[in-house]
Amino acid sequence: MKLLDGLELAGYIKERQLKQVRALRQSWRVIPRLAIIQTIDDPVIDMYVRLKRSYGDDILVDVDVHKIDQTQVAAKIAELNADEAVIGIIVQLPLADPTATDDIVNLIASAKDVDGLGEQATMTPATAMAIDWLLAGYNETLEGKAIAIVGNGRLVGAPLAALWTGYGLPVSVYDDTTSDLTAVLSEADIIVTATGVPGLITRAMVKPGAVVVDAGTASENNQIVGDVSAEVRELDDITITPAKGGVGPLTVAALFDNVIRAARVIADMKGQQDL
Repeated sequence: MKLLDGLELAGYIKERQLKQVRALRQSWRVIPRLAIIQTIDDPVIDMYVRLKRSYGDDILVDVDVHKIDQTQVAAKIAELNADEAVIGIIVQLPLADPTATDDIVNLIASAKDVDGLGEQATMTPATAMAIDWLLAGYNETLEGKAIAIVGNGRLVGAPLAALWTGYGLPVSVYDDTTSDLTAVLSEADIIVTATGVPGLITRAMVKPGAVVVDAGTASENNQIVGDVSAEVRELDDITITPAKGGVGPLTVAALFDNVIRAARVIADMKGQQDL
């Protein structure tokens, strides 16, 4: 079995990002600042937010967390949009009322939408970018492969399908309700799963030599678990993300890459073209 170690790749990316942020701060007096809006008091979400704050500390990006009621979110986004010191804004999902997700993420100014979720977003959503980096970092070729994405959500499946389709790759998208999921996945060379259904991907769905990227997240007994069943990880002839340290660390790195990209726009306005 070959492991796709996102944590290792994220370490290299973090070194590069630290150099970029130092240049922004020291040479161009641009201070990257990320604002995170959180509407749910939940230990799992708190953990994700802590990880982002810690990563920001490591690369000298200021991170402000605004834990507020969802009724206050629109006003807070308007305030942050108008604040020139704030480079990027994200709303930590899920919201307390998820039906309002589209309306809320579309309130974020496109230049500050570092999650890339709004209709006018110009940046690639972080998890899609992370998966693309992960496969490229381990020299996994996508051209000429049968690619299956399981899950069509706004955070992973939909943006990843759009990204790879934009590359000219043929991508098939399924979900956990697909009736013949075992049959179609057993023909796939690359499987990316992001449904949040624990154990959805079974041994019978994975052919020898397949590449499996588990980007699913669900809370089970206060533990974060993915879509891939334990039996899949017993296979010796596949390439797969580890149970921990696969897509997650690179997703955080990709988010901060978008923050740095937004900060570079400010630097470019000051005349800097070579960070």
